[in-house]
Amino acid sequence: MVTGVQNSTSTAAAQATAASSAAAEMGATQDRFLKLLVTQMQNQDPLNPMDNAQVTSQMAQLSTVTGIDKLNSTVESLSASMLASQSLSAVSMIGHPVLVAGTQIDLLNGQGDAAVELTQPVDNLKVSISDASGKVVRSLNLGAQKSGFANIQWDGRTDSGAMATDGKYSFSAESTLGGKKSDATTLSYGMVNSVAQSQNGVTVNVGQLGEISLNSIKKIL
Repeated sequence: MVTGVQNSTSTAAAQATAASSAAAEMGATQDRFLKLLVTQMQNQDPLNPMDNAQVTSQMAQLSTVTGIDKLNSTVESLSASMLASQSLSAVSMIGHPVLVAGTQIDLLNGQGDAAVELTQPVDNLKVSISDASGKVVRSLNLGAQKSGFANIQWDGRTDSGAMATDGKYSFSAESTLGGKKSDATTLSYGMVNSVAQSQNGVTVNVGQLGEISLNSIKKIL
């Protein structure tokens, strides 16, 4: 957990330093431009002076570029701050179980748990659990369910009544409302082990479910 915080702080500091360097470079560019412009004006031909419109145009271009660079620096600074804040918040999830989109259900000591997210109430929710070969070993009719998260608890029994072997299984869900199919998103349980930063933002390691983005977490338990 300490490593995650240190990495977050180091990255934020590096991004802040880069933004500061960019700002310093832009300031130097402005100074060079103004010195060049003043030199041109001091050495211009009195009989053929610089066009005021040309000077104004050059100043406007510099102002536009400066404004864009300042905006970019501000956005980069805000992005670095948000990334650091997300990382620190994610660190607090380490050691907590979470629900993420997935089809895996692990059977351990005769108990398997998963969940389904429903966007609306349904008349019936059916869950099919399959082994590694894809064969359905257990079908569960969970009946009517409210919208939100519907928990799935598998006692390890197959449809024949035998006990299934502990291990990894997959599951699918089918829900109906008024005789028509309704949206049902399968969710897997996992334990947050660590937090990391990547080019795509903050990611968390959820054990056997692997690395997932922070936005993929549906619920923290």
